[in-house]
Amino acid sequence: MPDLLSSVADIVARTTDPERALGPVLRLLAEVGGIGRAGLSVWDRRADRIELIAAHGLTPSETRRMSWSPGEGVIGRAIELGEPQVGSDLLAVPVQADGEILGAIAGVKPDDPERAIAELRVVAGLLVPVALRFGRVQSAAAAETDVGQPAELIGRSKPMRTLYQAIGQVAPSPATVLLLGASGTGKELVATAVHRASRRAHKPMVAVNVAALPETLVESELFGHEAGAFTGAKGRRQGRFEAAHGGTLFLDEIGDLAHASQVKLLRVLQEGEIQRVGGNRAIPVDVRIIAATSRDLEAMVEDGSFRADLYYRLHVFPIRVPALRERRTDILLLADHFVERFNRSHGRQVKRISSTAIDMLLAYHWPGNVRELENCIERAVLVAPDGVIFGHHLPPTLQTGEASGTASEGSLKQRIQALEREIVLDTLKERGGNMAAAARVLGITERVMGLRVAAYGIDWRRYRRAGPRD
Repeated sequence: MPDLLSSVADIVARTTDPERALGPVLRLLAEVGGIGRAGLSVWDRRADRIELIAAHGLTPSETRRMSWSPGEGVIGRAIELGEPQVGSDLLAVPVQADGEILGAIAGVKPDDPERAIAELRVVAGLLVPVALRFGRVQSAAAAETDVGQPAELIGRSKPMRTLYQAIGQVAPSPATVLLLGASGTGKELVATAVHRASRRAHKPMVAVNVAALPETLVESELFGHEAGAFTGAKGRRQGRFEAAHGGTLFLDEIGDLAHASQVKLLRVLQEGEIQRVGGNRAIPVDVRIIAATSRDLEAMVEDGSFRADLYYRLHVFPIRVPALRERRTDILLLADHFVERFNRSHGRQVKRISSTAIDMLLAYHWPGNVRELENCIERAVLVAPDGVIFGHHLPPTLQTGEASGTASEGSLKQRIQALEREIVLDTLKERGGNMAAAARVLGITERVMGLRVAAYGIDWRRYRRAGPRD
């Protein structure tokens, strides 16, 4: 087993394109691991079908004909249950990331199935990027048609499905919602989804970022003021509570609200009425509150910086918005969405993200969450000159020698060759393995193209069905 696994790991490590490693890995499993006709299947959630995408020992036409429903056969059971399954002549191990079942790797049952399962568990982990790439178009289609998924939100990972369920539970009620999660996770989008699914959807949703307001203006912004209430108050002004009457008020970064303002907000929540700054008349307001914070309110309650009674008023229905690192299976789906959006807004024509860039996106830890990914893709769309986002178009924070093929110990010649290989490989994929068409795109002769392909060990036949042909 160590020899087999080290060989598989070496194949994956030596290529910048995990899809290119799939064939050799399956051949190793079949020939060295004794798992004849090894194959990788991916679960298409939209169609609720499991499709065999590659197999050693089957012809392409045989591979295309093979599919199952979740729960059907050994492969279907492995995907439905999320556990290895052994049949009379077949065994299968699920491929999963962050608790999300992506597909399964399977093969003919060998003499020692326990050993084979142990090997396949490790190989399944190495093939996660491959399953992610084959499944992202399917995931995008599923996201568009999934019942219960808010239009404002993107993602099919398990944490996001849990989030959608919570939104569906609380939206029809008048309950106060507290959104918890790190900065950049999209809490305002979640608040919008709750509002639009509520009975108040025909009324306004008013958003205010408490942290962005000077302490002296918070009460005026929230409750309004009368003329002459303070220097510069020349006329009566309606506050955010009145503007949101009948609808929803979203209070972002509620943990930054000053203590004195916490007292007045609590009074509004208790009595359902506000009093403008400088006024003495109570004004009834009918507002649903959705609050959000990236801070630890429980710890703030313990140290006295946040009122316990206000905390419990807000903490009626808490919803945790997951960090991007907890939903890695959504990264490519989000990246594709942002590419399309920035193509429209900036008048660009970026068609795809290269394999190396995808690896870098998946490997990064995203401390800034979805907002950081959005900014990263906008930058890449602006600087990508040829309709493809390559690894070197991503921000320096994502640039690692291992991911980009530009390790600092390499010579200038080695770094240039790594970049050239990436460009040649992606052009071949774009042109469906058509060597002549790829040569024309790159402005070189077919002979030079053949030399480059041979020098870099690129198997152009693998891309014959991938992309347009000339």
